[in-house]
Amino acid sequence: MPDATATIPRLTRWGVSPDADLVYRALTMLGGRKDTELSRELGLARARVVAALDELAALRAAQPVGSPAVHGSARVSRRWHPCPLPQVLGRLRRPVVPSADRDRWRRHFAAIDGLRLPALEPSRTRLWGSRPLARRRIAHLAAAERHEHLAINNEEVLTAEVTAAALPTDRALVERGVQMRIVGRPPGDGDRSTAHLAQLGNASGIYRELPDLPLKLMVFDRRVALFPADPLNFEAGVVEIDDPPAVQALCGLFDRLWAQGRDPHRQGVPPITLTPREQALVALLSAGHTDVSAANELKLSVRTVAYTMRELMDRLGVENRFQLALLLGAAGAAPIPTTRTAAPSPTGPPDRASPADKEDE
Repeated sequence: MPDATATIPRLTRWGVSPDADLVYRALTMLGGRKDTELSRELGLARARVVAALDELAALRAAQPVGSPAVHGSARVSRRWHPCPLPQVLGRLRRPVVPSADRDRWRRHFAAIDGLRLPALEPSRTRLWGSRPLARRRIAHLAAAERHEHLAINNEEVLTAEVTAAALPTDRALVERGVQMRIVGRPPGDGDRSTAHLAQLGNASGIYRELPDLPLKLMVFDRRVALFPADPLNFEAGVVEIDDPPAVQALCGLFDRLWAQGRDPHRQGVPPITLTPREQALVALLSAGHTDVSAANELKLSVRTVAYTMRELMDRLGVENRFQLALLLGAAGAAPIPTTRTAAPSPTGPPDRASPADKEDE
């Protein structure tokens, strides 16, 4: 048999792995082969051959013929054939994909592969091969959700079109009482005003952020999972999986990312516990009261108000009341101050601590 690999350039020049390069040459020279046959003939571990075939399939450099047959509990692998070399080289020689996109592609498939998902029966997977089909399927699954919706969104920028498409479905889930949890990336410019989560009311606990997310994912009631068919082209639609072990593995990935994420609305500030007097005093001052009017409302002396605020600032390590307001607001321990002017100081007794005040202290 002539050496069909003689005219094949090294595919590694375009970022193809050495294993995939070797397997493509073998398929071109030997013709269609199963992964077990390639493993034996090339002296490579079957796992390396399978990974190389997956890489070639993603590059559209090789394709399996027929569906995998199942005999008992064993799955018989399909026969793989090489795609024509001119077509393969034409695709490889296209303009270089930006490194960020290449990294996104690799991380997506590494995350799926790293989960060690079992070989799935064809009936357990489904391809919705366009964005409109994917959106209709998402709407259908969301309408049937009753308990929990999980999502990982690794897009740094959400377009107005994406937001408009997602918002009605997400709002309906929240209104039905479905527990909704989303892990997303911080916006590149720090501007959160366009995030559709803000339009959902920033429900407590609904959203966390991580700068490093491996893939885009949706899980419906921990029964069905969807992820992009092509992480660089959402127009290619989504892959649907309803195999219980596979969905459980994807839920485990989500849970790990959720545990690592942080709530952007709390800005990493630990919870602050206020005493009943501090709570009442902070609420009045946030509403625009002066020390004098707040003291009258709480039947305290102005001196007691000043001492209470000073003690609170010392405990939290801030230098002035402006810093205190920022810290309490970030921790959710105080309402946002209104813009009205301070309440006028009523006429009253001079600033003297009464016996009742001393008992309060």
